[in-house]
Amino acid sequence: MSPKRFGAGPITLIISNQSSQSQQVTLETDSQAGDSSPGQKAIQTGPINPRETASVKGEVIRGVYALKVGGADIRAARVTVGRQRESAQNDLLQP
Repeated sequence: MSPKRFGAGPITLIISNQSSQSQQVTLETDSQAGDSSPGQKAIQTGPINPRETASVKGEVIRGVYALKVGGADIRAARVTVGRQRESAQNDLLQP
């Protein structure tokens, strides 16, 4: 997962399935340490076939999230979402 820290707002996840099985990816709020209950889903993909990519859009708010894969073989990645990013709307020709 890269980057592991970014600002709140609209995001696009590009996911590459490098495994030999179809996978489904979920971005959800990270549950408390020691709590086995799932977090609140922010974004979820459909099944991604082996060696294919998927792109999914969503909006996230400030907090800590877990990027999880349906299979138990792959460890969840933690993502930290900071304060709302500034808009570049109406800023012409910005790099």
